[in-house]
Amino acid sequence: MTISRRNFIEASVAAGTAASWSGILTGEETTPGVEAKPVPLKGKAEHCVYLWLGGGAAQMDTWDPKAKGDPKLKKPGSYYSSIDTAVAGTQVCEFLPECAKILDRFNLVRTVNHDVIDEHAAAVNRMHTGRTTSETVVYPSIGSVISERRGSVAENIPAYLLIGYPSPTRGPGFLGAKHGYVYLTDTSNGPSGLQRPKDISTQRQTRRDELLSRTRAEFRNRTGTANANTVLENYDRAVEEAARLAGPRFMSLFQLDQESADVRNRYGGEFGQRCLLTRRLLQGGVRFVEVAHNLNFLNGTGWDVHNEGILNQHKLIQELDTALSALILDLERCKLLDKTLIVVGTEFGRPAGFDGGGGRGHHGKCFSVALAGGGLKNGLTIGTTDELAMNVVDRPVSVPDLHATIYAALGIDTGHTLYAGDRPVPITDGGRPIQELFV
Repeated sequence: MTISRRNFIEASVAAGTAASWSGILTGEETTPGVEAKPVPLKGKAEHCVYLWLGGGAAQMDTWDPKAKGDPKLKKPGSYYSSIDTAVAGTQVCEFLPECAKILDRFNLVRTVNHDVIDEHAAAVNRMHTGRTTSETVVYPSIGSVISERRGSVAENIPAYLLIGYPSPTRGPGFLGAKHGYVYLTDTSNGPSGLQRPKDISTQRQTRRDELLSRTRAEFRNRTGTANANTVLENYDRAVEEAARLAGPRFMSLFQLDQESADVRNRYGGEFGQRCLLTRRLLQGGVRFVEVAHNLNFLNGTGWDVHNEGILNQHKLIQELDTALSALILDLERCKLLDKTLIVVGTEFGRPAGFDGGGGRGHHGKCFSVALAGGGLKNGLTIGTTDELAMNVVDRPVSVPDLHATIYAALGIDTGHTLYAGDRPVPITDGGRPIQELFV
């Protein structure tokens, strides 16, 4: 029997994955010479929301408060006081009172870590793809992997929607355009570019389509390469997808004026309206929504609180508190919370010490990510940090571990192998789901 290179590599990867995961997924030690029977952790969530705190949210000023510091005295510590929560023994920042009341719907993962410190773009890429940047492979983002594995919930509804600015870090990488995102930056309108401009008649559009078809055919005949065909196929899929999404079913989801004034007010300002729109998108059948929160006009810097940027950091925290608590309670009211995993992520944390202007630098060795809903065993605090939330004391959680946890919560096999052409790529870079979160 002839074994192809791809089959050989696939078998090798599968064997290695099975060996490394057998004890992890069953919670038991493996016995030499005895075949293990892995039992993958599979949750019941149908949707995922990724609330992105761009810039690097300080763990000791949000989900992992410590004793108060003083920038004037150069005393490291939290910038704010802490308050008790619905989870006994777990406190959060004083500006998260609404989330504190319902923290039993959350899990706080306080020991996420990676080795990126001073490069925002690299850290954002790490948190979205779960891997270091490669010169040979463009890895897919977590939203695109979920799109590829689970697809959209409803017909003519995209699997992946980004409310924020587009970037390759959030893209499909080697999975191709089919698993890319639809994006918008303003909740007052739906995604631009899906519907034909009003000044373009049907007849004129038909002529454009005919010209484009001839141009593509000539390009195929002239090049005749597999790569060229792949590029055109991805383009055609994107055009077809846009045509499907231009229908009234999808576009009606963006009509926030259909919501009552009471509901809209409960969510708060622009970020809150993004979260309200997210609830509508989930109800419409979108599988994965990323919502950007880095609204720089509140404090001039977003979550990247160097120097005086920290002075109004509390406004960002308050806005997050209002919108996040409203989203959780609204999803619960709609009986969607158990079906929706909410992830509150950021590219790295901040150090407990203060810079010359009274703000904070960057810190990737230890920071917090909050999870909510998703049918997990909620109300847990995962990991312990030291007295300044600078170092992991116990239960470190790597970025691949975090990704594996998210995938497992959505019923995705964390031992699955993706393919970049013929090259097998494990779905995570050796990540292990946080087993305590699965009932």
